[in-house]
Amino acid sequence: MSRSAATASAGPTGDAVLVSETFSINSIDSQKYDRVSRITGSNPDIKFHLDIAHDLYPMQAGETIELVLASTLKLDGSSDIGEAKQGWRDIDEMPTLADAYEYVCYGKIYRFEEAGVDSIKAYISFGGLLLYLEGSAKKLTTLKHEYVYLLVKKV
Repeated sequence: MSRSAATASAGPTGDAVLVSETFSINSIDSQKYDRVSRITGSNPDIKFHLDIAHDLYPMQAGETIELVLASTLKLDGSSDIGEAKQGWRDIDEMPTLADAYEYVCYGKIYRFEEAGVDSIKAYISFGGLLLYLEGSAKKLTTLKHEYVYLLVKKV
């Protein structure tokens, strides 16, 4: 069995996956920067803006993606934060959550705001590429970790 096949069949345990949502891409703005696009998307509970390196991972309006925020890439749910700061690609040779996704970043949640009675805004930076999430407090309250992984794949 290939590494990807093993990963796809075995998901992470514990509290590793903080948010896992499917979104429709509403628009893409590539005018401000040469190699970065701002993707805007939504589902019934959450809307987002994501800066993405479009030469590494091209996307188009109308596509559907799965967006996951996770506290670790280890499938057993154990922490890898110390290792991740050295470079998440070098964590180990065992299958990881990243094997099942096409675009992976490591970053820091730097701000939360209340956006209404049952709504939260979260701001995350992945080395200058930003993710803004706004939506249901029920869906986003798991975002208490300081450092997270962003994992994206087209559905």
